[in-house]
Amino acid sequence: MFIGKLPEVSRRAFLRRSAQLASLGAASSYALGLAGIGEAAAFSSADGYKALVCVFLLGGNDHNNTLIPYDSTNYAKYRAIRGLASDGSGVGLGRSQLGATVLNPVGGQTLTDDLTYALAPTMPRMKARFDAGKMAPLLNVGPLIAPLTRAQYDSDDTVRYPRPAKLFSHNDQQSTWQSSLPEGAQSGWGGRMADLAQSHNTNAMFTGINASGNAVFLAGENYAPYQVTGSGAVEIWGYDGWLMGSRAAGTALKTILGQHDGHVLANDYAQMMARSIEYGGFVNSALDSVSLSTQFEEGNALGEQLNLVARLIAARRALGVKRQVFMVAMGGFDTHDGLSGEHPALLAQLDSALDSFFRATAEIGVADKVTTFTASDFGRTLTSNGDGSDHGWGSHHLILGGAVNGGRFYGTAPHVSIETADQVDQGRLLPSTSVDEYSATLAKWFGVSPSEMPSVSPNIGNFASPDLGFLPSAI
Repeated sequence: MFIGKLPEVSRRAFLRRSAQLASLGAASSYALGLAGIGEAAAFSSADGYKALVCVFLLGGNDHNNTLIPYDSTNYAKYRAIRGLASDGSGVGLGRSQLGATVLNPVGGQTLTDDLTYALAPTMPRMKARFDAGKMAPLLNVGPLIAPLTRAQYDSDDTVRYPRPAKLFSHNDQQSTWQSSLPEGAQSGWGGRMADLAQSHNTNAMFTGINASGNAVFLAGENYAPYQVTGSGAVEIWGYDGWLMGSRAAGTALKTILGQHDGHVLANDYAQMMARSIEYGGFVNSALDSVSLSTQFEEGNALGEQLNLVARLIAARRALGVKRQVFMVAMGGFDTHDGLSGEHPALLAQLDSALDSFFRATAEIGVADKVTTFTASDFGRTLTSNGDGSDHGWGSHHLILGGAVNGGRFYGTAPHVSIETADQVDQGRLLPSTSVDEYSATLAKWFGVSPSEMPSVSPNIGNFASPDLGFLPSAI
C-alpha cells in the first residue's frame, strides 16, 4: 500500500493551483469557477472501476490519410494538393477506395465547408464502432499554451502569443503531448492523474501501468508508473534462491540489487528493482488466473500490449485497483517516405488491436468503464514531399469506449487547404483544440475534480472548453 503521500500531494497541488489561478487573472471564467478551491474534493467519487488507455502512435501519424475528405468538392482539393499514389503523382488515396468507410455522423452534423470524412479503407472496424456510437474522432487537436491565430503565430511575438517550444521536433513534441513541456519534463498528465487517484486503490503501485517502455506520460510528481512488457511483469530470476547452480550467488545478487548509497540515481535504481522483485510474481500470478476468449491478431505488437492491458483489467480485483491509467505504443509513423506502402498496414494493425481490445473489455464487462484514446508526436503536412509527408502540428485522433458519445465528430474540422488561416505552412494544421482540453475531458470522466484540473492540465484555464463533450461527466 502507498501511505503518507497524499497530504504532500494536496499541499503542493494547492500551492501550484494558487499560482496558476493568479497567473490567469480575474478575467478567466474558469478561474472564477474555482473560487471554492479549499472546499472541493481532490478527486470525485471513485465508486466502481474506471480506466484510461493511451495509445501513442510514435513518429507522427499522417492524419490526412487516416481521415480523408470524401465529398466531391473537398476530395478534389485533397487530390489536388496530395496527388495520387496510384498514378505516382503523390500519396493521396483514390476516392473509389473510401466508399465503405464513409462516416455519417448522427443528427446530420455539419462540418467546415460541408466536409464529409471517410476513415482509411484499412480501418473498417473503427468505422463500425463509429456507426455503433462507440467511437468519436477529435479533429485538429495539438499542443497549445493558449488559443493562437495564424496572425499571432506569424507575429513571432512569443511573449504576447506563446506557443509550445520546439515545434516539429519528435522528442520534444512527444514530451509536450504527454506532459505540456518539451523533452526533459518530469511529469505527464497521466501520471498527475495517478497522483490524485492512487489513494483510491488498495495497491497504489498499479494505478499507472506502462507497457510501452519509458515515457513521461505516466510519471507523476509523487507517483512512478509500474512497467510491464507485452507478456507480463518482469521477474528477477535467481534473486531469492539458486543462481547458476549456487545459493551463494543468489544471495549475492539479492545483496547487490538491494544496495543503497549516497547517489540518487543508484538509490532510484535500487528502489525500482525492489518494486520489480516484490510485485513481479504477484502480478503474473494474478494474470495466470485470467482467461479471455477474445482473440488478438498474431504478430501485432500493439495488440499484444492491449491484450495484456485487458488481462490486467480483468485481474483488477486481485490487484486491488479501482482507478488505472495505462500507456501502450506503436511505432513506424514517421513516414517521410514510403507513406503509401507502410501507412495503410500500420492503420490496419491499429484498427485490429483497438477493436479486439474493445471486444475484450465487453467480455470482461467493463466496456463502459474503459476509455481508449490515441495520441501522437504531431500530425503531418497535407502536401507531399514526393513519397511521404513531413512533420506537422495539429492532428486528428480517435476515442473509443462504451461510455464515449460516439457517432459524431468533436473539435473543428480544418479547411482542406495550404493557404487558409488554420494552417501554418504546407498544410501543417494550427491546432483549434488543445491537448489540455483533450486531457481535461478525459480527466473529468475519470473523476478528477474541477479544483484539481489545473494540476493535470496546466493550461486549461486559458481555454473556453474544459469539457469537449465526447464523454459524460463523472458520476
